[in-house]
Amino acid sequence: MHILLLSDIHANLEALEACLDAAPPYDLAINLGDVVGYGATPNEIIAHCRRVCRYHVRGNHDKACAGGTNVEGFNPIAAQAALWTRTALQQTNLEWLRDLPAGPLSADELPGMEFVHGSPFDEDEYLVAVTDAMEVLFSRRAPLTFFGHTHIQGGFFLNRERGGELHTQIGLGNTWETRELQLDPDAHYLINPGSVGQPRDGDWRAGFAWFDNDSRTIRFYRVPYDVQSAQRRIREAALPERLAARLSIGR
Repeated sequence: MHILLLSDIHANLEALEACLDAAPPYDLAINLGDVVGYGATPNEIIAHCRRVCRYHVRGNHDKACAGGTNVEGFNPIAAQAALWTRTALQQTNLEWLRDLPAGPLSADELPGMEFVHGSPFDEDEYLVAVTDAMEVLFSRRAPLTFFGHTHIQGGFFLNRERGGELHTQIGLGNTWETRELQLDPDAHYLINPGSVGQPRDGDWRAGFAWFDNDSRTIRFYRVPYDVQSAQRRIREAALPERLAARLSIGR
């Protein structure tokens, strides 16, 4: 089975469309959360996700934008974007966001896998460093967990001999690139497909992943997209300038 993994789209329509155009054939798609927030096209993004993805996990921005939590824990820019999104969402899309399940999520057709936004322990937890990841890897029964939230493509592993970090930096070019990773059957993994709509690893290109469950191979993608159009939408919506500027630098 071939699985398309999308995370942290953040209402960036141009980035999502570029990823979907670049994606190889897949049997099902999974959304790891933060469909909305920051970007200026929340309704269009939700329409795409509902059409494309079979499974969805709630992200912290999804929860805040739907009014499921307040924005006091957000920085001022994120809070302003979340409040703007609440007013911009169509009622049916607002209700859809409110009904998204919190992770961890599992699926009968995908044994041995689970899907979360932040961490299996807490959907708002950031798994950034190896020390963050080891506690999760030691405690999980599922050998493969897909997560998002950090906007950093890559992940972590733990096998019989060691644990460590998966570095997936492909390059800092302007072209379409991939990197493939063969999973060790004796290891446990935390895999982040990267952020579609707002990467934060210094690479401006949209990120996603594709997993071949039969061969246990994961392919990480970086895809150029029309950043200028995404930035123009943000400015036209009178959202904070920082949200537009950061798309050019991947931070």
